[in-house]
Amino acid sequence: MSALQHNITPEVVEQHGLSTEEYERILGILKREPNLTELGIFSVMWSEHCSYKSTRKHLKKLPTGGPQVICGPGENAGVVDIGDNQAVIFKMESHNHPSFIEPYQGAATGVGGILRDVFTMGARPVANLNSLRFGEINHPKTKHLLSGVVAGIGGYGNCVGVPTVGGETSFHKSYNGNILVNAMTVGIADQDKIFYSKASGVGNSVIYVGSKTGRDGIHGATMASAEFDDESEAKRPTVQVGDPFTEKLLIEACLELMQEDAIVSIQDMGAAGLTSSSIEMASKGGLGIELNLDNVPCREKNMQAYEIMLSESQERMLMILKPEKEAMARAIFEKWELDFAVIGEVTDTKKLIIKQHGKVVCDLPISPLANEAPVYDRPYVPTPKQREVIVDNTDVDEKTLIDNLKTLISCPDLCSKKWIWEQYDYRVMNDTIAIPGAADSAIVRVHGTDKLLALTSDCTPRYCYADPKEGGKQAVVEAWRNITAVGAKPLAITNCLNFGNPERPEIMGQLVGAIEGMKEACEALSFPVVSGNVSLYNETNGQAVYPTPNIGGVGIVKGIDKVATMAFKNEGDVLIRIGDTKGHLGASLYLREILGREEGPPPPVDLALEKLNGDFVRLLIDKGLVTACHDISDGGQLVAIAEMAMAGGIGVELDIATDVARAFGEDQGRYLITATHDMAENILKKAPTHGVSATVIGEIGGDSIIVGEGKVSVSELKRLNQSVLK
Repeated sequence: MSALQHNITPEVVEQHGLSTEEYERILGILKREPNLTELGIFSVMWSEHCSYKSTRKHLKKLPTGGPQVICGPGENAGVVDIGDNQAVIFKMESHNHPSFIEPYQGAATGVGGILRDVFTMGARPVANLNSLRFGEINHPKTKHLLSGVVAGIGGYGNCVGVPTVGGETSFHKSYNGNILVNAMTVGIADQDKIFYSKASGVGNSVIYVGSKTGRDGIHGATMASAEFDDESEAKRPTVQVGDPFTEKLLIEACLELMQEDAIVSIQDMGAAGLTSSSIEMASKGGLGIELNLDNVPCREKNMQAYEIMLSESQERMLMILKPEKEAMARAIFEKWELDFAVIGEVTDTKKLIIKQHGKVVCDLPISPLANEAPVYDRPYVPTPKQREVIVDNTDVDEKTLIDNLKTLISCPDLCSKKWIWEQYDYRVMNDTIAIPGAADSAIVRVHGTDKLLALTSDCTPRYCYADPKEGGKQAVVEAWRNITAVGAKPLAITNCLNFGNPERPEIMGQLVGAIEGMKEACEALSFPVVSGNVSLYNETNGQAVYPTPNIGGVGIVKGIDKVATMAFKNEGDVLIRIGDTKGHLGASLYLREILGREEGPPPPVDLALEKLNGDFVRLLIDKGLVTACHDISDGGQLVAIAEMAMAGGIGVELDIATDVARAFGEDQGRYLITATHDMAENILKKAPTHGVSATVIGEIGGDSIIVGEGKVSVSELKRLNQSVLK
């Protein structure tokens, strides 16, 4: 049965992820029944993945502007000024559902998609990062999912020639039925060569470039807007298949064309493929588009309009060119052995008209598809506050502290991720300054300059589960702190908000709370949101993932001599803690890994103190007073000290209280720095004048971490730390 003849039954409407009320709204807009192709187009454009219908109301609260912001949310990626007529362009996106169903291709095409979002705007991609969440490390599926996702990220990124320089990986039972795979790409462009997706020029040709269209990925956007059940394995055909070698050709062809004055507008064919790219371009320009599907390059025979419009085949772009430049553009793409086809034209009808085999198979108004998707003010229930935790500290001695440290340093969240990042080519392009794990942020040189980008991705989901507002706030400040700890000035963030089913008030409460916390932190730190993505329905059989608002941060520092890494450097250096320690154990790794308790409120975030302490640390690094720096986060100060010791292969003798709360408490706003004795005296004098607490807690030297009678060699810690993920 053809798309034009298909009966639209309630079952068909439900299969397309549309509610009865939404379908009635479509009937009201069209004043007639849609055919199957038109229904499919409405379903993907009104899906959660494309329309943000459950979150748009709340996302508007986030600060998106600032003197450094050239382009905020709404385009393919965010654009931030880094001086000298250069801009950094970046975004983070999810590929959670596809990666759970087919981990290699799901992760690989997630990388491919985010790369296209960045180079679509005229930027050469210079770095990839990721944020990965898996179920329990001993869960039957975890090994398969972890190895597949890592291989997919490495396989695509390595082949396309963009370094994967940083990220994070954690494990928790809440992700047993729904992993999270968030990919981030950062690129560099000249400010006068940035490209946008707004269509213009009635009569201009609509050009299709890249790979041919197949049947893979049909309904990918709709699948990404639904929760899993026991039949999820059957959704494998909705997962796209990627080809990194074609992506590399597409990057080079697009960047070559962008050097010419040829492109009017350009859009990646991402979620919902040809449908979303054409509708977004037309809606931003207030125009219409007419497409002839007979001209679309297809790799399979007898593809229907429904399939062509909803396919999410990879490595494809849509562009509008100046008419006199078409021949030149065709020559460029044919040189790179890529398809180039004129598939339509820009019109003044404000409609999407699609023809196939000489017949009109779709006639829809653009505006309702792009701008009039339902916006829901879903009911929500704030997450109840957790009771403070009480921990018995009476039987703890120095040896117990060391035993606890050894347990923590070898737990899945804190263990070395070397097995993962060694599968990524993090040095390709020759501008990676710090290898993964060497510093709190990845450091990448802006090619041909002395400017360096500091890049990070971070979130602490257990905090967000305990208190979404405080957790959302902490996710932003952790990214800000990671960038600060290497000496860089934080510029802006992208985000990927991963939550469960927003139709459940408690899940919607998590989302609203997290956004409120992010808003407060971004405003206090002048750290705006310039791009992002929302991924909902991350649950299986009603079990939701922990609320996970991943934050990707970008900062800048001028000169490699202004960069700090975490490794202890010199025997005899003084170890100084910046910030006070009160010993907050609620929602901590100590509580979970040592005592088996997941409870209590997360550590509170004092935004004013964060800014004071961070600005002071950045000043010290800039003045050359610091030999190493590391922020204190998961596991508290003793874990952070161990990480610095393992990075440098040098020990430390500590003068800290024999108290698990002070050793492993996760109080916020703290840093560890090392300095020579002379520098340390200077720092300790400066700190009070800046309103900052600075305390000497040890001296670097030897081959062990020593706390009173407790002692462990750095080599033993490294062995424990690196033995988990093999």
